Amino acid sequence: MRKMKVAVIGCGTIASSQHIGAYARNEFAEIKYLVDVRQSHVEEMAKTYNVPFTETDFRKILLDEEVEAVSICTPNDTHAPIAIACLNAGKHVLCEKPAAINLEQAVEMKKAADRNNKILNIGMVNRYNTAVNRVKQMIDNGELGKIYHVNCSFRTHRAIPGLGGPFTTKAKSGGGVLIDRGVHFLDLIFYSLSQPNVLTVTGAVHSEMAKDMKQYTYLDMWAGPPRFDGTYDVEDYVTGMMRTSGPTISLNGAWAQNIGETAMFVEFLGDKAGIKLQYGGEDFKIYSAEKGALFETMPSFPAADMFFDEIDGFLRSAMENTKDRANIDHVILTSEVMESIYKSAELGKEVSW
Repeated sequence: MRKMKVAVIGCGTIASSQHIGAYARNEFAEIKYLVDVRQSHVEEMAKTYNVPFTETDFRKILLDEEVEAVSICTPNDTHAPIAIACLNAGKHVLCEKPAAINLEQAVEMKKAADRNNKILNIGMVNRYNTAVNRVKQMIDNGELGKIYHVNCSFRTHRAIPGLGGPFTTKAKSGGGVLIDRGVHFLDLIFYSLSQPNVLTVTGAVHSEMAKDMKQYTYLDMWAGPPRFDGTYDVEDYVTGMMRTSGPTISLNGAWAQNIGETAMFVEFLGDKAGIKLQYGGEDFKIYSAEKGALFETMPSFPAADMFFDEIDGFLRSAMENTKDRANIDHVILTSEVMESIYKSAELGKEVSW
């Protein structure tokens, strides 16, 4: 099968640690361009991966007809304009999560993909996680019985990213811990449950832990150091619940909290069995009962490289022009629910769909 020439736009952490390497190892891809506003940085990356061309302005690649596909690994507020420009130029697009800073922009991205008959995938990498797919298969096979509730937590002690910078500036990020971390947990749940119909959403957000930025004490700050002359207008804590055509779903998440414990998991509660999935890993526990005895089982299995499989799935989808599991059509539900959680928090009441 032929190689597809690709460009990676934005060469920060996620691109340098995952996207670029995955393309470089893939038999169907040839990276023609690396694009980043930091010229010296992108040139160094190009040398490392033997990429022939670099640019500091993504618009320069739009006229190159050899480039058929792009990865967008730029800040949240640039996702929609860059993706739409690339789609309009006839490129297939893999855009990192979240799709955009709000639902309106995500919908415009989907319209651009449909209008140009191009693939638009969103970086919901957990859809390629081996453990997640085993859990989904068990649910699909009815092994948990009737699933009546799903609960997730994505909480850390004192770990607000880049305080005062883009992560904590709503105009740049679209929100705080919900759109940063919750996007992955919600999408994992919706994928595992085969996209249940959402009926109502309720939520609340809090921004308490760094309201006095100079007094905020922290243990970890990736994307730091803090910028005390910057902005902090996003939530550091979120809680919510959804009623669906299937189970109810609850969530709570925190970048920072006065509880010194990390909780990163998803629990699927069924009347035959339950599963606790530790987020980001390749293991989960199954809790069940049989013949008067209770069982706790931890399956063991080889794990795939989910980032490689995400890139590989995108390339195959683009070459065949068929929509795969990470297509915008399948993941826009997550954007819709996050928008509803923020709306419910603003209104102080449950919202119906």
